[in-house]
Amino acid sequence: MATEQTKRARAPEREIQSEVEPDVRQRDRQYLSLQKQLASKNPAHEQIANGLGWFSLGLGLAEVIAPKAFARFIGAQGRHTLLIRLMGLREITAGVGILTNPRPAHWVWARVAGDAIDLACLGAAFSSKDADHDRLKAATAAVVGVTALDIYNAQQLSRDDNDRAIRVHTITVNSSPEDVYRFWRDFENLPRFMSHLVSVRITGERRSHWVAKGPGGTTIEWDAEITKDVPGQLIAWRSVEGADVENSGVVRFDPAPGGRGTEVRVELVYNPPGGLLGASVAKLFGEEPGEQIKGDLYRFKQVIETGEVIHSDSSIHRGMHPAKPAEVSGGREEL
Repeated sequence: MATEQTKRARAPEREIQSEVEPDVRQRDRQYLSLQKQLASKNPAHEQIANGLGWFSLGLGLAEVIAPKAFARFIGAQGRHTLLIRLMGLREITAGVGILTNPRPAHWVWARVAGDAIDLACLGAAFSSKDADHDRLKAATAAVVGVTALDIYNAQQLSRDDNDRAIRVHTITVNSSPEDVYRFWRDFENLPRFMSHLVSVRITGERRSHWVAKGPGGTTIEWDAEITKDVPGQLIAWRSVEGADVENSGVVRFDPAPGGRGTEVRVELVYNPPGGLLGASVAKLFGEEPGEQIKGDLYRFKQVIETGEVIHSDSSIHRGMHPAKPAEVSGGREEL
């Protein structure tokens, strides 16, 4: 009897779980899909890298197995076989590194360094009296072409590695996911806590125009579109073509453990102006987006919980508490 009563008592619990768990699983699948989209690399750059990897293996094997024949082929008349074998080992190492490493940028840069050595050796070979200068010229031209491809691919892979490294930042806010989502979803609220953001203007149902401060007093503008919008749960976005700063990301609003409010999780992917050098300079001056978002989230927490950004001596944003339903619903709050 007791067992049957326990089963009946647990039946509603199982029914609730059966209704809730599919929604949770579906949300997690959507979120994982967004993560994969953010982390995806440019397949064209990977294909070029793979081609260079196989080229390195083939060239290296030829240099190691038949160094004399290879030397005659390039016009060096069979000399320096030991040096050619060492170059072959270098090529094989680079090829294996490119083909087996999920982020092969540094291995392609190693090829660039090897190309410089090859060009220096070819230049020295021209001084030999018995060298075939026509073959040496053809070999030099080929190495120059491969070097250009190596440099291009290494730069693109380096940028991909930098761009696709997901910056993840999380903060807990003392407000419900629905209210926090509602405040964030009104993008014109974002300059209230994003210090480098000048303005956000809504231009369509899923589009908006953003203006931000860039490094060295410059101004950066871009148009963005919402790619995923699940009320009370997450917002995903990406910049449209022609943006000064290519960027994409997702912000997720999850209930915090123990009923402590909302965990706001931001994943940001961006392409800094000026590439890696621009990112380094911006970070030096505290203007790198991955660093900015940390401070922005802290100010966001202050705005949600107190209605303003708190400074040591005064507050710059006054007004009603933005997280209260009566104040965030029914239109945008005047700043």
